[in-house]
Amino acid sequence: MARPVKVVIMGAGGRDFHNFNVFFRDNPEYRVVAFTTAQIPGIEGRRYPPELAGSLYPSGIPIVPEEELERIVREQGVDLVALAYSDLLYDVVGRKLSAALGAGASFMILGPRDTMLVSSKPVIAVTAVRTGAGKSSASRAVVRVLMEKGLKVVPVRHPMAYGDLAKMAVQRFETIEDLDKYGVTVEEREEYEHYLEKGLIVYAGVDYGEILRRAEREADIILWDGGNNDWPFYKPDYMITVADAMRPGHEIGSFPGEVNVRMADAVIINKADQATREAIEKIKRNISTVNPKAKIAVAESEVVVDDPSAVRGKRVVVVEDSPTVTHGGAPYGAGYVAAKKYGAAEIVDPRPYAKGIIAEMYKEYPHMGPVVPSTGYTPEQIRDLEETINSVPADVVVSGTPIRLDRVVKVNKPIVQVRYEVKVIEGPTIEEMVEEFLERTREKLRYSLER
Repeated sequence: MARPVKVVIMGAGGRDFHNFNVFFRDNPEYRVVAFTTAQIPGIEGRRYPPELAGSLYPSGIPIVPEEELERIVREQGVDLVALAYSDLLYDVVGRKLSAALGAGASFMILGPRDTMLVSSKPVIAVTAVRTGAGKSSASRAVVRVLMEKGLKVVPVRHPMAYGDLAKMAVQRFETIEDLDKYGVTVEEREEYEHYLEKGLIVYAGVDYGEILRRAEREADIILWDGGNNDWPFYKPDYMITVADAMRPGHEIGSFPGEVNVRMADAVIINKADQATREAIEKIKRNISTVNPKAKIAVAESEVVVDDPSAVRGKRVVVVEDSPTVTHGGAPYGAGYVAAKKYGAAEIVDPRPYAKGIIAEMYKEYPHMGPVVPSTGYTPEQIRDLEETINSVPADVVVSGTPIRLDRVVKVNKPIVQVRYEVKVIEGPTIEEMVEEFLERTREKLRYSLER
């Protein structure tokens, strides 16, 4: 009998674990010797726990930094390296492929057919071309339309598996207090709070098979809320992909952003108010080239603050959603746009005052503009975030992250919260996309409502 194929899964605390669960976990033809991790600081050095890894892995599986990939491949005779994370430009994918081949292994990427789970309930998915394209505002709009029709929507969020993996196998959040109870990271709060404030139940975790079974018991409709620019874990009946008008070319130049464009029923080109018409037309052409059947909408990202006078004429420090301005590749986000829009006297450059992990982020991501990334995967990182903000000589904090910052850090300046919503100005509206989804799933929804 041939020995099992030795595998290393390259990940970032999300897609990697899902791919293992649905493809490798109980497969005797393979033996996963390690996960590597990238993008997310401070989460390596753990193990994928035995209670999730299954009977083939009684001691669990080590999780190590991606920098150790080539050493592990050579020393352990690894046969296959499986890439399982997102938000990568194609040249980066090529370098990772070359590292695996150069060390002697083969290279693979598991596709949607091998990794998507099928739900008995109608599934609408919202994905993106890159992190920071405005997927969350599109998701909120979809939820609003469905709720106005009296349907019970349960968002299932792409994983952010940064804590105790065994304890977070299935996470169900119903209230803001649940976020404190489970000690979630800043990054998780950014994705959950806006749903909880609407009275919705949110599921996330590690074991997306079990999560699906539980969510189906509570939902008329399941919303797959994608992370980074990954494709859905659940097979969607309708898929919306959000492209970024500020980053033309990424819709066919990022992995797996182009996959999402090719699979989409509708593509929303967001942030049109911040881009040139030339950029928008280029994105349209690129979408039509790879997916001529996709409906295309053009939208503005409406950025507002409740009290413009709190910003006007003030020296401000801007805090932005961390994934957007780090591995998402954007120099700034909604906070910076709002500070400019509402007439801040000065956007104070926070980089000279950065502490700990925040200072490291500026070195790792030199494209980042004069904004503070809301990095907070650990208590130590949250402390660094707090100390950085407090050290900047500004009058006001303009927060472009969707969470209430004062729930996680104590700052010595007033916080002005930025809100942003998607506003379609050309092409099919969100309401029309939702209607098409409901028409397509009429029988499935009827069965769902009868149960």
